[in-house]
Amino acid sequence: MRNSSPFNLLRHFLLHRHLRFTLAPPQHRAWCTAATPTTNPDHLWKEKEEEILRDIEPVVTLTKDILHSPRYKDGAQLTVEDQKIVAEMILPYHPYSEDKIGSGIESIMVDRHPHFRQSRCLFVVRTDGGWVDFSYHKCIQEYIRNKYPTHAERFIQEHFKRRKLIV
Repeated sequence: MRNSSPFNLLRHFLLHRHLRFTLAPPQHRAWCTAATPTTNPDHLWKEKEEEILRDIEPVVTLTKDILHSPRYKDGAQLTVEDQKIVAEMILPYHPYSEDKIGSGIESIMVDRHPHFRQSRCLFVVRTDGGWVDFSYHKCIQEYIRNKYPTHAERFIQEHFKRRKLIV
């Protein structure tokens, strides 16, 4: 594949899984501007913002589907397919992923947060029997910081308002 980042691999996987994702069409410059590159900082920011959104959209959509669809009841373990995606393409980007994984991953489940009962969260069920929640928002933010360091903080500030991801 042209770009084999985990999120591009996920996008490829999900498209071939026939899930209903709407990816933005490729961006093309107008014919009249082809000879002169755009140097407007706001235009450059918008292009980068759109690139980041296209990059993270498949994983955000899948995670929201896992958390908010009726296919997973409280306390339910993820399917093997969904667990593989979460364990390989989301959880490793958590800033404390090694602490979250601990002795190893037995499974990943969806359940209510123990302190915020209105919130459904992803939990790592460890091989030692313990379990701990993790924030997919923190995972996405860390991924963005690693891949887009010069634009990450602005993107996070504008799209993660009040801990809610705005895509």
